[in-house]
Amino acid sequence: MPDLAKLPVTVITGFLGSGKTTLISQLMQNPQGKRLAVIVNEFGDVGVDGDILKACAIPDCPAENIMELANGCICCTVADDFIPTIESLLSLDPRPEHILIETSGLALPKPLLKAFDWPDIRSRITVDGVVALADAEAVAAGRFAPNVDAVEAQRLADDSLDHETPLSEVFEDQIACADIVLLTKPDLAGEEGVAKARATIEETAHRPLPVVEVSEGKVDPRVIIGLEAAAEDDMDARPSHHDAPHDDHDHEEFDSIVVPLPEQADPDTLAERIARLANERDILRVKGYAAVAGKPMRLMVQAVGGRVRTQYDRMWRPDEPRAGQLVLIAEHDRIDESAIRAALSE
Repeated sequence: MPDLAKLPVTVITGFLGSGKTTLISQLMQNPQGKRLAVIVNEFGDVGVDGDILKACAIPDCPAENIMELANGCICCTVADDFIPTIESLLSLDPRPEHILIETSGLALPKPLLKAFDWPDIRSRITVDGVVALADAEAVAAGRFAPNVDAVEAQRLADDSLDHETPLSEVFEDQIACADIVLLTKPDLAGEEGVAKARATIEETAHRPLPVVEVSEGKVDPRVIIGLEAAAEDDMDARPSHHDAPHDDHDHEEFDSIVVPLPEQADPDTLAERIARLANERDILRVKGYAAVAGKPMRLMVQAVGGRVRTQYDRMWRPDEPRAGQLVLIAEHDRIDESAIRAALSE
């Protein structure tokens, strides 16, 4: 049992576009009477997730309790960003009763867990649990490798080859660190896809894990809050590809760019361009916003691969320009800024 004087923290991890922000939005609306605080880690400069969550702020989780760590993976900026942010939340009055941490889709959770062993915070905070979200359709399709068949063929031909891609390592480390897995978007995967995704997770996990299907982030908070896992004391049960001494985790395999968008004539045309670009250049994630001619509201854009979703999220403020921005994330060798800008402006 954890020390009851410690402030519990839930780490919410998962691959790009798996539904982490949607889940946290739902938790904020149903906090079970607890004062919440949220730390959002973005990969890229456009604070989309933070904006979404601040729009959901309620008295039990006001906007000042929602903090963003932008343009850098939380597991790589522990000393510079994470510890000071935790200190800021601990100094709030009234103090939060539970902290939710949304990692970026590229973050490995284990280095973050190690940060909770820092003397300055270990006596005051405990990791209540690590919740990993997995997109059922993407897991079933094996999208964390560019070409699963080719990788397997290489492995069989030469056992000395390091056949794993960066995406597979991210997924495997997130599952290995989890206390519970939420299988999201099961409707898109279908019954067969969900079964395949469950089998993949079971094969990937190093210990039995509960797997819960979740649509639109709707899950009873009691399922994921109050796990009392004290994960910082259970590190050996959470193996990582980066457990070797001095094996620094970095994100040189990935890159992101921010593309400004002029006012758009038609949101459907923009969505089609994004989908085509994602498919042609293997763009992993697109998120941002756009201004649409004749519309007083801002258009929020979210894409996972070629699957694009748009919605009007709020009115444009009088003091802000009607101009959009998109952040695009891909493996390093797939980012061609001039080609991407050209494709979005066709």
